[in-house]
Amino acid sequence: MPANVPPDRAAPIGVFDSGVGGLSVLKQLLRLMPQEEYIYLGDSARVPYGSKSPATVRLFAQQCAHFLLERGVKLIVVACNTASALALEAVQAMTDAPVIGVIQPAAQAALQVTRNGRIGVIGTRATVTSDAYARQIRALAPVHPGRNGRSGDPVRVLSQACPLFVPVVEEGWTEHPATRLIAQEYLAPVQEAGVDTLVLGCTHYPLLKPLLQELLPGIRLVDCGEHAAVQARAILAQRGALAQATGRNGNPGRARFFVTDEPATFESVAQRFLGFPVAPVERVVIDHWFPEEAPGV
Repeated sequence: MPANVPPDRAAPIGVFDSGVGGLSVLKQLLRLMPQEEYIYLGDSARVPYGSKSPATVRLFAQQCAHFLLERGVKLIVVACNTASALALEAVQAMTDAPVIGVIQPAAQAALQVTRNGRIGVIGTRATVTSDAYARQIRALAPVHPGRNGRSGDPVRVLSQACPLFVPVVEEGWTEHPATRLIAQEYLAPVQEAGVDTLVLGCTHYPLLKPLLQELLPGIRLVDCGEHAAVQARAILAQRGALAQATGRNGNPGRARFFVTDEPATFESVAQRFLGFPVAPVERVVIDHWFPEEAPGV
């Protein structure tokens, strides 16, 4: 946004994801900024992004962003780990409005809370294979600061893929015995590595927080959506673009929902994420728009 143009405080915040996982990010945004208006877009017709090429992910993310920008959003949250890793810069290049992802805020938070410099990251197979969190953590702090500001040992990052967590969350099995057994299997390497901080590198995983905390006592959990929301609020405050409080205090009617596939499926899962009904959800078409530099995909 050019400096000579005053920010529109009443403009909505845009959030997009390849499906429903980004709703855990929206939940944190609603908690921190209940006075704001939100537009959520779930690209459910093309989920998952993790199996797509980088060029395709960039195109899909730009199409999602274009949809939100057409609706006058004042900030975009890329509430998808894959799109944050592969398409954040491409989306940022589309607009003067702030665009933030979920990886950098979580990586920064993990470095702030770790005491021994051993950080675990759990995510989908695609996110872990991309090494996005480990690269971001090492870029921010190659070594762990020692006491009194002295340099310590190199920061160590253990990344663990947990591919079954997404389907059990969407099935509503957050307290199912099978989920506990799956989690115990996945988390064994994390415990053995002696990490003291664990990044939840998938937006579905916050729904498993109670179980993860029980299985990993003493380990700090870093929710990527929570810290993305903190960063979003800070950016809007700095720009003088926070909406004025109206006394409605987090009324869920302040969020509008759009998907690119069947709304009914989205609605049932979304209520588990947010804790309130999200209907009506509108189905939209976004794949008709192409940026000038879009690759042939």
